[in-house]
Amino acid sequence: MFNFSHYGELLVLVRGSLIAGALLGLVGGLVGVFVMQRDLAFAVHGVSELSFAGAAAALLIGVDVVVGSVAGSLVAAVLIGLLGARARDRNSIIGVLMPFGLGLGVLFLALYPGRAANKFGLLTGQIVSVDSARVQVMAVITVVVVGGLALLWRPLTFAGVDPEVATARGVPVRALSIAFMVLLGLAVAMAVQIVGALLVLSLLITPAAAATRVSASPIWVPVLAVVFAEVSAVGGILLALGASVPISPYITTISFLIYVVARQVGNARNRRGWVRRPAAAAVPAAGGGTLG
Repeated sequence: MFNFSHYGELLVLVRGSLIAGALLGLVGGLVGVFVMQRDLAFAVHGVSELSFAGAAAALLIGVDVVVGSVAGSLVAAVLIGLLGARARDRNSIIGVLMPFGLGLGVLFLALYPGRAANKFGLLTGQIVSVDSARVQVMAVITVVVVGGLALLWRPLTFAGVDPEVATARGVPVRALSIAFMVLLGLAVAMAVQIVGALLVLSLLITPAAAATRVSASPIWVPVLAVVFAEVSAVGGILLALGASVPISPYITTISFLIYVVARQVGNARNRRGWVRRPAAAAVPAAGGGTLG
């Protein structure tokens, strides 16, 4: 199943993929925190389907697939941000966009006369598909997304925790929602290049979900989410070097295992906290009763 006899030589060949994976881990971990906070997991999948359609269209007409992927993601993100102000409307719009985007993508791939590997890579990712030019584009996207999140971090957090109070305080909640959806669209376009459209959730949802299981700190949750995403992306690529299958199974498996461990750690901490609280409540009070 694995063959690491020429591992050093392979590392040189996939240097671009490793850099792209590291960039995606940073973006995916940070964006995932707000995806979880704003309950947009379904939106990530919807945007990925339009990103896939855009990449497939670019492949068909001979344009860089990154350009098509970004265009498709931005169209979906803006539509969801403009039309889906309420959760119910947003989910309905995403439910409409998903099959439409997937159908368009399948149509474009069916019309594409090139190699089947290129078609398959849009769905599941490819380990050697990231060249230096694409790494540069991803680096620019990373700067835009991380910079945008840094500027909007506090109002985004406020609007995500309590949108009604944020609106009353004069925070432009709707504009923030559209701005974040644009950043999310860019992040999804990056993820499609590494893990493909079908498994994009593994780097934009799972690491942040794992982080929230072990901490509630506004500082440690994004830090842990980025660490988990980096381990999943870079670790998956390194493991895939010794196998002949796409990188996606390795990235998604590592990400899932991290979530399982984090969930167990969180459950163990909750059980210990539950044991301590009744014990504290039974301490005798000054008046002869019990506290609590």
